[in-house]
Amino acid sequence: MEPFEICKYPDNILRKRCARVERITGVETRLFEMMLFTMRYFGGIGLAAPQIGIARNLIVADIGEGPVRLADPVILHVKGSDKMKEGCLSIPGVGVVIDRPDEIVVNGLDERGKAVEFNARGLLARVLQHEIDHLKGKLIIDTLSLFEKIKLRWHARRRIVPYAYL
Repeated sequence: MEPFEICKYPDNILRKRCARVERITGVETRLFEMMLFTMRYFGGIGLAAPQIGIARNLIVADIGEGPVRLADPVILHVKGSDKMKEGCLSIPGVGVVIDRPDEIVVNGLDERGKAVEFNARGLLARVLQHEIDHLKGKLIIDTLSLFEKIKLRWHARRRIVPYAYL
């Protein structure tokens, strides 16, 4: 099995708002599995469909406690705060310190098409928020200063990986 190619910044699909998934079919089930394979192949702990060129509301995550597969995820409630450096498979070599809620309640459709709602804390909460941001066209670099964004875009266009995390 071959992994999907990861779309890299500044690819336009990373800025698109994704389409809803009305129901889970065999296509979505296969996408979930291929996304998990691709995520693991490239050493990630989360992946959103736009990162593989598909503008649909699908995310996967696995922080070592078993895979999470969600379609149309929505964050219903947030609590707490935690700062941590985040990376992204679509922006290799870049890390950005981001303050996010430490605890969330999220709902969506699971891989069988059943509506689910659950609490996530710590790293899983952060990963889910990061991937849900992707579905809205939001990237970790959106929190950077204008100067840092210009510098990063210059490096990305020349396919030069920045030497250090921001």
